[in-house]
Amino acid sequence: MMGEENAMARPEFPKRAVVTAGMPYGNKKLHFGHIGGVFIQADIYARFLRDRIGQDNVLFVSGTDCYGATIEASYEQAKAEGFAGSLADYVEQNHKDQKETLSKYQVSPNLFGASALGEAGKIHAALSKDIFMRLYENKQLKLEQTLQFFDEEKGVFLNGRQVTGRCPIQGCKSEIAYADECSLGHQYNPSELINPVSVLSGMTPTFVAVKNWFFDLPAYEEKLKQEVERWEQNPACRKSLTTVIRDFLKKPSIYVKKELMEKVETLSGVPEYSVVSEEQKASVELVFADLDARTKAVSIFEENGIRFRTGKTLVPFRLSGNVKWGIPVPEVEGMSDLTFWVWPESLWAPISFTKTCLGDGIEGRKWEDWWKSDEAQVYQFIGEDNIYFYAIAEMGLFMALQEGFRLPLIIPNHHLLYGKKKASSSGEVKPPKAAELLDYYTPEQLRLHFMNASLGERSVSFESKALLGKDDGFDPVLYEGNLVTNVFNRLVRSCFYTVQKYNGGEYPAGTVSETVKKKSDETILAYERMMAELSFDQIFELLNIYLKDANKDWSVRSKSEDPKEINQLLLDLFHVIRVAAALFHPITPRGCEMIRDYLRVDERIWDWQYIFEPLDSFVEAGHKFRFLEPRVDFFEKHPSQLAQK
Repeated sequence: MMGEENAMARPEFPKRAVVTAGMPYGNKKLHFGHIGGVFIQADIYARFLRDRIGQDNVLFVSGTDCYGATIEASYEQAKAEGFAGSLADYVEQNHKDQKETLSKYQVSPNLFGASALGEAGKIHAALSKDIFMRLYENKQLKLEQTLQFFDEEKGVFLNGRQVTGRCPIQGCKSEIAYADECSLGHQYNPSELINPVSVLSGMTPTFVAVKNWFFDLPAYEEKLKQEVERWEQNPACRKSLTTVIRDFLKKPSIYVKKELMEKVETLSGVPEYSVVSEEQKASVELVFADLDARTKAVSIFEENGIRFRTGKTLVPFRLSGNVKWGIPVPEVEGMSDLTFWVWPESLWAPISFTKTCLGDGIEGRKWEDWWKSDEAQVYQFIGEDNIYFYAIAEMGLFMALQEGFRLPLIIPNHHLLYGKKKASSSGEVKPPKAAELLDYYTPEQLRLHFMNASLGERSVSFESKALLGKDDGFDPVLYEGNLVTNVFNRLVRSCFYTVQKYNGGEYPAGTVSETVKKKSDETILAYERMMAELSFDQIFELLNIYLKDANKDWSVRSKSEDPKEINQLLLDLFHVIRVAAALFHPITPRGCEMIRDYLRVDERIWDWQYIFEPLDSFVEAGHKFRFLEPRVDFFEKHPSQLAQK
């Protein structure tokens, strides 16, 4: 067992945990970014927590994001191409396809639901109404009149991705912007969108005044600042998270070209502002006291033809819209026929899925033990584009509900590039479907590759030789997979074949050497710390060193002709196999389960209560392993890779 000093230094984990992954829209199959950028990391962590704190204490929930204008538009296109079912049928078809793809990648949610379908859909609709009424009763909602795009040729209001243009936020590098948000998650008023175009007619839309419900997100600026400071003390908090949040916690501002400032200074009625000017920049920043002051300034600038861009800041968060395919908003103050905007209701969808998973029904409260208890923690894995929604809007909403929510830990991943370019379903570079990758690689190879992608630190290129047609003979996607298909396979087979040859397939009597036990214990402790800090790429390197050192050890010591030395070698290396299988179990579960089957030990081998125990803690004297036939692989290569040889 470990020494007391090391035990005290170990990281703490919650008694219960909810793990979520970003919800894919219900108008598409999963692409490689869904799987490689979010779901695999979430699944690895959920599987680890099941081993670490007990599978009954972990809920991994996610699901299909079913509602919104984007789904409506895609459905209309599908009908034009021959789809004969209803809109709900269309969403359900995509939901089933997403669920099947996750299963092929060995992603293991306790529930992969759908926000509009089945029991999860009923619970989600009820929860959405309940949250709205609680916010309304807490005086956190405002009914505001805004301008909405309208396509006069088609005679319809335009929502979300039915309008495209350029983002008005200063410095934004998004490829495309929509009605009131860009592809990087920046929020703005529809009237600020640059060069708007209706995707339905290709014409420039007009504006119509509408009323919608908005959540007073700016009121939570100070509390969000406090939360950022708390997050920054957590080793698991990623820098990209707090950097993005702090950008939005700045005072409202407007950016104007320096040559226009002389005209700006002649305008009357502009609220007081301070000027931030940097010599090397072409624009100056006008900083206002609050959002109302900036809104008034924007109106004056527009009236006088002053070109400008707005800066990032907290703005009221829209809750409602008029998209028909959505959850009805409760009728309050005479406002009827409104539906929830898809983004806010998707933020509390994981609670709906938790309730569904627990069999809570509409009225049940068991979910609170997972989302509100000090003994629990929620971990939300997302793409970096969605930090604004999950780490700012969601946090503000939970604070406003005043119900003791334990705020989730948000885990953003950077972009997974396709080759050297960002790929998206709505962009020029289309991402490959996740299922397509399985025509060239095994799930284990891809899980290891995406795990080691360092997405917590930077955007990373997916350089698949098979898909991109590289002809240099090297496929970087296979580098990580070789650790199990070559190195781990070789070690496991060597030990089994040798114990069958010299010991009748029985586990040898004796004790694991002190050196091997110490190295294994140190690896376990380092792995646990890296998991606590969500440093998946570091875990890969740790396991890489551990297994390659063990293979070197085998190469040297297996040459001995002394039966006692071979016996000790088997004791030592079977311990390495036992430890490595437990540490790889969250990453490559199927092959590790096969190892457990051949070792003929029970599932305590995964349980971290026994993580430092050698095999003889699980078996009786004279324990016989399952016989391993020649050329059996615990971690297989893809058939296409074998055909190349």
